[in-house]
Amino acid sequence: MVGRAEASRRPDGRLFLSIDTWHTDDFARLASAMLPALPRPLYTVVDEADDGLKSCWEHAGFTTRRREFEYVVATAPATVPPGATIGPAADQDLLRSLDDVVRAEVEASAGWSSMPAEVLPRPAVLDLAKYVVASEAGHYVGLVRLGPVRRQTRIGLIAVRADHRRRGIGRSLLTHVLDSLHRRGIESVSFEVDEGNATAIALVQGFGARRMGSTVELVVR
Repeated sequence: MVGRAEASRRPDGRLFLSIDTWHTDDFARLASAMLPALPRPLYTVVDEADDGLKSCWEHAGFTTRRREFEYVVATAPATVPPGATIGPAADQDLLRSLDDVVRAEVEASAGWSSMPAEVLPRPAVLDLAKYVVASEAGHYVGLVRLGPVRRQTRIGLIAVRADHRRRGIGRSLLTHVLDSLHRRGIESVSFEVDEGNATAIALVQGFGARRMGSTVELVVR
């Protein structure tokens, strides 16, 4: 086998194409075989530092749609500032209710397609162990979800209800998470931020996050 192409539909309904080869000629052959058979629009995700692969997709007719920055931030002991109560998620119903609100607010504004490229489907039962939440008056108003751990612990999502923003809840959530991970001996955590999300970029940079790379989402229509 000298190459492999696969199309898969993401949870948000978009169709993504992956082509894995060693040589440019094999990439072109697979692209020529796959593209006429697939509907539009069609997407793919590429490490922006991989100029050769990005060029292959561009020659196949793909153009850049959006960009994500990858950040790494060191964990550290810290005291959460006063305000909302921050801690592990403990109530499935409250967490699901907040998740519903967050999803609706994202879809009504930027849309889920502006979220990190690897959008995870919501399971029937949320894994409480992966969430840290902010609580006020008996309701969850903000959350952090820890993503799948590969080589490094990753934050998959930070979200605060629209009617509770600009009160420092996002900063308190991230402070709690970085402190908790530090106590567990984890030295750093990574996450992705859309280049257009100025608020999120300002938040992570306020914790000394270092930009380590970027990923581009390409599309052919």
